[in-house]
Amino acid sequence: MSEHRLPEPDRPWVMRTYAGHSSARESNELYRRNLEKGQTGLSVAFDLPTQTGYDPDHELARGEVGKVGVSIAHKGDMQTLLGGIPLDQMNTSMTINATAAWLLGLYMAVAEENGVDPGRLQGTTQNDIIKEFLSRGTYAFPPAPSMRLIRDMIAFTVDAVPKWNPINVCSYHLQEAGATPVQEIAYSLSTAQAVLDEVRSRVPEDTFPRVFGRISFFVNAGIRFVEEHAKLRALGELWEQLGRERYGVEDPRYLRLRYGVQVNSLGLTESQPENNVIRIVLEALAVTLGRNARARAIQLPAWNEALGLPRPWDQQWSLRIQQILAYETDLLEYPDIFEGSKVMKGLVEELVEGARAEMAVVAEHGGAVEAVDYMKTQLVESHRARIAAIESGEQKVIGQNAFTSTEPSPLREGEDAGIMTVDPGVERAQIEAVETWRSERDAAAVAAALEELTTAARDDSVNVMPATLAAARAGATTGEWAAALREVFGEYRAPTGVSGAAAAPDGAALAELREKVERVSTALGRRIKILVGKPGLDGHSNGAEQIAVRARDAGMDVVYEGIRLSPARIAQAAVQEGVHVVGLSILSGSHRELIPTVLHQLDEAGANVPVVVGGIIPPADEIALLEAGVARVYTPKDFEISRIMGDVVDLVADRYGVAAEAA
Repeated sequence: MSEHRLPEPDRPWVMRTYAGHSSARESNELYRRNLEKGQTGLSVAFDLPTQTGYDPDHELARGEVGKVGVSIAHKGDMQTLLGGIPLDQMNTSMTINATAAWLLGLYMAVAEENGVDPGRLQGTTQNDIIKEFLSRGTYAFPPAPSMRLIRDMIAFTVDAVPKWNPINVCSYHLQEAGATPVQEIAYSLSTAQAVLDEVRSRVPEDTFPRVFGRISFFVNAGIRFVEEHAKLRALGELWEQLGRERYGVEDPRYLRLRYGVQVNSLGLTESQPENNVIRIVLEALAVTLGRNARARAIQLPAWNEALGLPRPWDQQWSLRIQQILAYETDLLEYPDIFEGSKVMKGLVEELVEGARAEMAVVAEHGGAVEAVDYMKTQLVESHRARIAAIESGEQKVIGQNAFTSTEPSPLREGEDAGIMTVDPGVERAQIEAVETWRSERDAAAVAAALEELTTAARDDSVNVMPATLAAARAGATTGEWAAALREVFGEYRAPTGVSGAAAAPDGAALAELREKVERVSTALGRRIKILVGKPGLDGHSNGAEQIAVRARDAGMDVVYEGIRLSPARIAQAAVQEGVHVVGLSILSGSHRELIPTVLHQLDEAGANVPVVVGGIIPPADEIALLEAGVARVYTPKDFEISRIMGDVVDLVADRYGVAAEAA
């Protein structure tokens, strides 16, 4: 057999589709259909209340139940979600962070009730809280107790659930927040190091190599797929070095970089969305072409995720992309095709050098936990540079800022306009279901289990996982588990990165915007003031941060308190701060419920100010929001932030009757 071919083709990677919506029953039906179509692992998407530790009937859950994932409030929901799926044969990934310990507890409890030894379970919980502080916002507790939960979970699973990956260090969302390849490597490795340092003292010395070997990564692969492949090789090289030099791990089985991937969603466009299929295929090549750095599991987004929630057919298309790559092409038949490439060698060396330097800066700030503020600011600035390059045309995005002439897409025709929407009745049904669950369970057993949980949480030397598992078995709810820990750990608001971001470089568009702001401010008699708000539980704050930074750079006064604000809080701040305009950002699909509520609260508070909205908002919903009183609606196709801010300034001038004076 020639050395340029393998004796036998490699086994394909685990093929997943990130999926879940509405109720556990509907998601179970979707999972079983996907498995019938050839999907080889599950990837569970949870809704925002589940991710942040609230039951469906909590005030902050309004409008969010079942939207971006499935609602799981208790053991009964998890039992329904997994019905008919052989857990002892399944490899399940759960994208869950703040409440990861709880969801694993529910998963284990259901396995036990179905006669499956938890020691046989295989899968992954994402469980990376640092990137939640940096990029995604679904945190529940302050940094120190959050790290304690991760530590306890890793120390527990290494023996109790030995085939489980208790953490999936997630650089995916760092790239979505603007990270360069160097930052993505450096910040994810710094996070892994912080976690390992936390766990090291809680497990026997001879067990620690197995802990290191169960750490997995979840990475992003963007459109620059040659560089992205080099990034993965660099990450693997640095990971092995970290294991050998810092932790004394020698066994090559434990030193190998184990990673799963979802290719880039940041680059998906609302304009000409059919182009996203080509992007997804090319990005999948970044993580499959080179054998020595091939992903162990892959999930691909759907072509229409910049428009809204993908339908089952759209997810099937993404699964078929993986299957065609694995079974029709010849990429699994060869050794590493990049071996000996001077281009790849040079790229890897460049990224390794840059990542080491950036990791040193994080270390100077005290490590990943202490450096959250620094890293957040760097991500905001990197994302601003990316957006500026697209605005100027320096970075071309086909169909968005280049080659924009197009034919109507037949993929967007039909009553559903190419996306799936969640029935508003799902939320009402889930509220009724959780109320019924509470009324029918053994209340005394639940109370005792929650008391045991709070007692464990108060003692740092006690692992909280056994008490968590006991609460799951007793029938406690997601909100009750999180509330018990919030009572001990307290609340937290992560840094926004906006105040520390450097001033934008001067340019013609920004200079023109500054001049307009100055004219209107002079006519108003004071500086234009904008409140940027994120109502609900949506933690994807990248767009809101960029609006806040651009408004600040343009000379406006900016009020931005970060994520997870109630409509009442937004209205209160608008009145107290005396703002001229309110800008709201929602990407979770909850705009239909939350935006009218914000408008009502503003009216009740006497804040007669214009409201503009940005997010993933279908055309029909855009019309409804405008009819409800929203002044402007912006979606991902509106990528020129300076133009958006110019519109906002004109809106303020018109609303306050100074347009002619400011002209």
